[in-house]
Amino acid sequence: MVFSRNFRLSRKKQLFSAVLITCLITILFLTISIPVPGVVMNLYYWVKPDKGVSCHYIKTDRANSLKDISDTYPKEGRSIFFHETSCNSFRNGKITITARQACAVESAARMNPDYDVYLLYASPGTYKMEDTESDRFLMELLKYRNVRIYHIDMDRYFMNTPVESLWKQQQMKQSRFAQSHTSDVLRFLTLWKYGGIYLDLDVIVTKSLDDLGTDFTGFESKTSVAAGILSFNYTGDGHDFANSCLEDLKNNFKGHDWGWNGPGTVTRLIKRLCEENNIPKLVNKTCKGFKIYPPNRFYSIPWWNWKYFFQEEFLDFVKKQTADSYLIHVWNKFSTDTNISLHYENVPYLNFAKLYCPAVVAQCDRYF
Repeated sequence: MVFSRNFRLSRKKQLFSAVLITCLITILFLTISIPVPGVVMNLYYWVKPDKGVSCHYIKTDRANSLKDISDTYPKEGRSIFFHETSCNSFRNGKITITARQACAVESAARMNPDYDVYLLYASPGTYKMEDTESDRFLMELLKYRNVRIYHIDMDRYFMNTPVESLWKQQQMKQSRFAQSHTSDVLRFLTLWKYGGIYLDLDVIVTKSLDDLGTDFTGFESKTSVAAGILSFNYTGDGHDFANSCLEDLKNNFKGHDWGWNGPGTVTRLIKRLCEENNIPKLVNKTCKGFKIYPPNRFYSIPWWNWKYFFQEEFLDFVKKQTADSYLIHVWNKFSTDTNISLHYENVPYLNFAKLYCPAVVAQCDRYF
């Protein structure tokens, strides 16, 4: 009996040690920029399911989910696309959206009435209108005649595309930044399929995007290209540009580098098109029909000053800085946990929201 009890205690200690060592190894891999084994990332997302994309692999009865985008025909070249790649909707048992995400969609629809605006969920789900704040946001968006909300059946979406192997080999699922890198790949894939404009869900659109033309991206600083807004035409050179990006992703995807698959992909594209590796020389250039806009068009407030959007004393400064901008981008990677009370009307982000997504703001309970 004593031997049996000691054996069980020894086994428990061994199991505890194994789990502790595995956790320490996982933390080590996640804090340094090196390739991470798939088994480590699978363990991490098992512990942190809210960070992963396992819901993208769940097959659902189409009758009990949003309509699939693959069953529709978006308006070629006249569509704006947003992607929601978290599993929040699956975990909540219904389609959900935050105030800021809904604001991005509403502002795009209001300022671009001649475009169809697509909000595409990688998570399965359906509508359950139970008068929650999120439900009210969705109801307001659906009042816009040009807003379309669909599901992406990922198996169908990636089938017979240049990046089908990324999906089948689960490279995005096992990435260190699964949701972000899935969004990176989807933006290029969607524009390859349909053409149009891709936007991040942490923007507010302040002008019609019509004047920008097609086939463009923008600098976020004098030295760095971003992919928070991106456009490719559905045919001709634009489609070739999108195809080039997908081929790049197929051959060079990196799951351990946050910026490699999004900003990095479009940066490598313009280097090829412009035959120039000195990135600062490409600001406001057009190379083979692809336009690279300067920072003041989309990223007037750089990421290192993201707090300016959340502090009342910077309202006049932000308005002045963004006077020539087509949108504001609030750098959700840094700002997502910063709440704004509805009482603070002079906070720049809320001030812009009241102008460009008033229906969403009206449905907020206490915070934006």
